Amino acid sequence: MVRLHIKKGNDSLFLHDTTTSQDVASLTADVLAIYDLRLKVLRLCDEMQCLAKHGHFLPSAMQGHTEEQIEELKLRDDYEKVCVPQGGSVECEDPIGRRSGKAPNESMAEVIMKTVTDAKEMVSNKLTGSNTVLTLAEVQDALDRLRGAVMIVYPMKLPPYDPVQAELDGEEDLSGTQASLEIIEQGSLWWAGKELLPEKLLSDYVGRNEKTKIIVKLAKKGASAPGREQQMTEEEKKQMMAWQFRKQEELKKLHEADDGDDYYNSPWANSSALKSQFHGIGNITWGPK
Repeated sequence: MVRLHIKKGNDSLFLHDTTTSQDVASLTADVLAIYDLRLKVLRLCDEMQCLAKHGHFLPSAMQGHTEEQIEELKLRDDYEKVCVPQGGSVECEDPIGRRSGKAPNESMAEVIMKTVTDAKEMVSNKLTGSNTVLTLAEVQDALDRLRGAVMIVYPMKLPPYDPVQAELDGEEDLSGTQASLEIIEQGSLWWAGKELLPEKLLSDYVGRNEKTKIIVKLAKKGASAPGREQQMTEEEKKQMMAWQFRKQEELKKLHEADDGDDYYNSPWANSSALKSQFHGIGNITWGPK
């Protein structure tokens, strides 16, 4: 199997196994499927952490208002009595006013937080460091675990406008958000500064050696070529600079220890030593004691 180290810019994403006989078009589709679903899992994890701390999402008309303003404007949360977490809720006010402040109790919040931690580890980019491949099935498994945790804590479901429920239903609206910039609807793969054309096979670029491992950059279709991979990592640069510094210090000490002029300070090299001896001032030294 050919192992692809998928990157976006200089950021590692995941490892993907394929064969040299696969066409680039289907390979790009496979990589994008994993990439998009992985982003969904990470977005869902972030929102579920807020859910565990501050409860369900408020209607847009109620967000950012104080209790007095809500009463004055006669606003009402129709899902307040429906979206009650299993085991009851505890008060934990949302400082930015997006959520209701009726959080799950400690045990139910722990269910959510533990599932979030496990899901993040399942799709973490740190898997590249341990040479672990990430498959679409594994990312889907992480998503299913998050869905199960939400169903355990909120058996009556969340409001449809809650970002957690919207993500689970596939109806998330990311327009105008930072997350929308990360979405790649049509992408292309780059290797060695060249775009892999969809009508070709992977073997047209890397040969037929099935034990090949290459770094592939993922970019939006039509975007400029991503930056070439650095010859050395930041850690390797630091190690090289530290070695150069140690070498310079060693050469400096060697030069100071044997600069060829040390004999000037020897008593036998003093041209006035005999005169000083006759005047009885041979042992006199100058300077503070």
